[in-house]
Amino acid sequence: MHYDLTGNRNQPTVLFLHGFMGCSEDFNQGILELSEKFCCLAVDLPGHGKTRGRDNPMCYSMSHTAREAIALLDELEIDKCSVVGYSMGGRLALYTILHFPHRFEKGIIESSSPGLKTKTQRDERRKIDEKRAQELENSSLLEFLLRWYNQPLFKSLLNSPQFDKMIARRLQNKPLELAKSLRYMGTGSQPSLWEKLKENQIPLLLLVGEEDVKYREINAQMASCCRIAKVAIAPNAGHNVYLENQGEWVRQVKEFLCTSQSDSNSILN
Repeated sequence: MHYDLTGNRNQPTVLFLHGFMGCSEDFNQGILELSEKFCCLAVDLPGHGKTRGRDNPMCYSMSHTAREAIALLDELEIDKCSVVGYSMGGRLALYTILHFPHRFEKGIIESSSPGLKTKTQRDERRKIDEKRAQELENSSLLEFLLRWYNQPLFKSLLNSPQFDKMIARRLQNKPLELAKSLRYMGTGSQPSLWEKLKENQIPLLLLVGEEDVKYREINAQMASCCRIAKVAIAPNAGHNVYLENQGEWVRQVKEFLCTSQSDSNSILN
């Protein structure tokens, strides 16, 4: 797993997990603003960026990727850290927190979910993920990207001045690798985390854009079943808060991570 480490190793560590078709560089500007107080560890997830391809397709799964993230923390001798995850990376962050709680201080989950609640929903989503994986394998990456970001979910992102730079970064990926990620770590393939979320004891900030109606509703449901989770709604932003309102993203992340554990629990309660 390729990674970039920025900041003083003596400072608290924050692990950054990007979204589908992203890479560790997605968080570069935010990391610059956070690295004075934190050691920032950004990774390329399987099928993305500079992380090498794998022969076994199950190596792209959420459970395997979570174990790989923990192995990286072990390799870097990081006992505990906080984690920031966006969209697909947010699903992975939540999975890793819930399965390895002793390794995490806090979690910031941006525009994400605990997965789909029922087998029927997951089966239907797997069909959609498979169709899109085949599109990645049989069309140009640019064509796929333009179709992907023309979904209603990303409507506000199209107007972001960062949009063209984001597309340029996405074009550095390998379509066949992205297809594997979509098949094995897509929403249809991940196990539901809703029941496990009820048991969570790690403080969570659920960050969502005010224009992202779908995920505002999902995040409200998440907070209602997890007493130690707080929803923060970012103004002037849709699904990608980081790109659409980076100042608010940095403010929310910094404020949450800098709050002491006891104060954080008090605020969330």
